[in-house]
Amino acid sequence: MRKMHLKDIAKELNVSKTAVSLVLNNKGDENKISKETQDRIISYAKKWNYVPNQLARGLSRGKSDTIGLIIPNISDTFYARIAGYVETKAMESGYTVVFSSSNEDPKKESELIQAMLNRQVDGLIISSTQKNRDEISRLLNDGFPLVLIDRHYPDLDTNYVIVDNFGGVNIATKHLLNLGRKRIGFVTIKSDLEAMKQRMRGFASALEDAGLKMEKWMVLELDQKTVASEMRTKLAELMAKDKGVDALLFSTHYLAKEGLRTLKHLKVKVPEDVAFISFSETSDFDLVDPPITTVTQPVQRIGELAVDVLVADMVAGDLTKTKVQRSILDTSFKVRKSCGK
Repeated sequence: MRKMHLKDIAKELNVSKTAVSLVLNNKGDENKISKETQDRIISYAKKWNYVPNQLARGLSRGKSDTIGLIIPNISDTFYARIAGYVETKAMESGYTVVFSSSNEDPKKESELIQAMLNRQVDGLIISSTQKNRDEISRLLNDGFPLVLIDRHYPDLDTNYVIVDNFGGVNIATKHLLNLGRKRIGFVTIKSDLEAMKQRMRGFASALEDAGLKMEKWMVLELDQKTVASEMRTKLAELMAKDKGVDALLFSTHYLAKEGLRTLKHLKVKVPEDVAFISFSETSDFDLVDPPITTVTQPVQRIGELAVDVLVADMVAGDLTKTKVQRSILDTSFKVRKSCGK
């Protein structure tokens, strides 16, 4: 059975969405809606197992002054830092933040969205698994204030704040090529996330610009659930002498950390044996020996801009009068000693 929305009931029964909302929130009598109309609305809603959404409830209540934040993993330093900046910025704007982690589980993400709505948050900031298109689309159709961060759905007209994933990896790859490193291994995860696709394209494009082709052996794709064990075996294969790999570019900071552990185990020296770059960084990348060259994301800007966009929509109330904000932020490239020169 398809999901029923407030606007569907209104259209089917030829009544206003406001009337439907008032009736389903037990305010039909006080707003002088006829008994017949109330009965029709209630009967139809029961028939289709309609669950009132946040927009409908919002017509009958005040603001909660609360923002919901759903991220993949609060223990990940990248998302933990974003959460911190979101909370600080939200507090400056008069809002508190409710945090939840989806653990990259689409079902859990969907459940968390509904739980947030049940808590009557005024808006949502979500770093989505990108496997809940229908859920995000429903929020948009209901006019619910929403901003996607780090990840987005290219075919949905949503507010989002992301970084230039393509450009970040492209610059890093060209840096390695300019240093004379021609046999570059790109270590990433098996993923349908648009961000990961763009990072792969950035790598391939840089090689193409240099007259090189991205060969199959160059790309090491690991299962996110078994990164540690796969890194140990597959990176060893990639580093085999017949491959002659002279540089490694990791698509995430947690892959880079596992890569460093594996190279140490293999007694491979950075940068003498192999140059090393990570997309995104952790606070200790400038403290290890040698310090790690990184493509750095503007974490503070991501968090603060997401709140600014969301608050603007929440204050506006009528999202038909607000412009969708699509923000692609530049990364920065921090050259340290892990590349040699």
